[in-house]
Amino acid sequence: MEKTNYTRFWRWHFYAALFITPLLITLTLSGIGYLFYTNVENNWYKNEFFNQSSQTEQLTIDQGMEKAKQTFKDYSVSKVIVLEDPYNTRLTMTNKDGDQKYVFLDSNYQIVGSQNPKYTFSNVMREVHSSLFVGGTVVNYLVELAACWAIFLLLSGIYMTFKGRALKKEPNPSKRQKNLKWHALIGTIITIPMVIIIFTGLPWSALMGDFIYSAAQKYPSIGTPALKQNPPTSDISEIPWATRKNEPPASTGGSHAEHNGMAAMDHTSNPSGMIAVQQLMNEVKQADISKPYSIIYPKNEQGVYTVSKSSNTGVTGLDVSPYDEVTAYFDQYSGKLISKVGFEDYGILAKWFTWGIPLHEGHLFGWLNKVLNLVVCLLFLLVIFWGFRTWLTRKKKNSLSAPPNLSSKLSVGFIIFMLLLGCMMPLFGISLILAVLIEIILSFKKKFQNMNIAK
Repeated sequence: MEKTNYTRFWRWHFYAALFITPLLITLTLSGIGYLFYTNVENNWYKNEFFNQSSQTEQLTIDQGMEKAKQTFKDYSVSKVIVLEDPYNTRLTMTNKDGDQKYVFLDSNYQIVGSQNPKYTFSNVMREVHSSLFVGGTVVNYLVELAACWAIFLLLSGIYMTFKGRALKKEPNPSKRQKNLKWHALIGTIITIPMVIIIFTGLPWSALMGDFIYSAAQKYPSIGTPALKQNPPTSDISEIPWATRKNEPPASTGGSHAEHNGMAAMDHTSNPSGMIAVQQLMNEVKQADISKPYSIIYPKNEQGVYTVSKSSNTGVTGLDVSPYDEVTAYFDQYSGKLISKVGFEDYGILAKWFTWGIPLHEGHLFGWLNKVLNLVVCLLFLLVIFWGFRTWLTRKKKNSLSAPPNLSSKLSVGFIIFMLLLGCMMPLFGISLILAVLIEIILSFKKKFQNMNIAK
């Protein structure tokens, strides 16, 4: 039975690797790129991030925002990112079509430069890593599926390593045995860290990510605290993962608070009695929220200012320690702090992923985190390389040379293992059903061919 299990794991390991290897290479390389996005952007965007404008007149932040609106017609400010020195302040401006523009203000709140968000290094790496820069539900599921099968590859590889002869010393090892040994040895070393990296990235995935977040919201004792809130303002990446889909409470003041919200508010000209951003920043300071933080504008006249510090923003200079995370809601008319949620208020599930996501992104504990993630990713690419070489050394000409398809019954251990993985990763479970159906079809095809040969 052990030999049967080994061959079956080998066959599924082979086909899984054959189909998802291109995706795994893409995800690993883009992950390495994203790992160092802050270092790249600090050099590529020195002018926008750190330089001063030739205009030296001191403006208030509100005057700087008004000037940005006049410079970029049809755009209004939807978000302000207030960073620590020496970084410049960054505005996110949005037009009626939903197009965005990043505008940078220096210490005098004069315009330094602007960017198209679609093509910044961090956003390109993130889009490739999460959706292959194509996007769409199907692609998002495909990326998640590749991550799930990568876990199967690692765990099945561990089984075959210790049940087979990969690490056993051979007197005169062949080229294939040498490649297999390196493939198995490095795969064994990186299995635990690689599984951790994959699992800490799953909160952003399409199916499992939504499941995790729904569980965190449904059970506040283990997830995120329940707040009495109105409909959500926006799904903004700068809001911490644990609270990004929370519904912010409504502002109570203002002459237009009782009216239905507009599609886009003219934030800079302050038509509806909204407090100035400088006044809001004073209120933020009074609430003991230090830089860096982002200010997300209300989307309608009943909305609130959302001020957040997050450990997983994807914005250079904005990430903080998970323990410093905070999401605060301020009345847009009075500036009064309505509610505030911090890391200490999260349940164990939300705390785990708030801690795990920056570990996945490589900035939980500084450069050491980056280096460790980089080493694991590079070794993973080597595992793929040696696996490919191992296959080539056994591959026959004009043949796929796949491991044999066994007709014997499945062992209880194999079934339990696959069921556990299928329950832990629902998308993997769904794909597993399809894989089993394909195996059954191939088995019937083989029997039919044997019957014809016998005749």
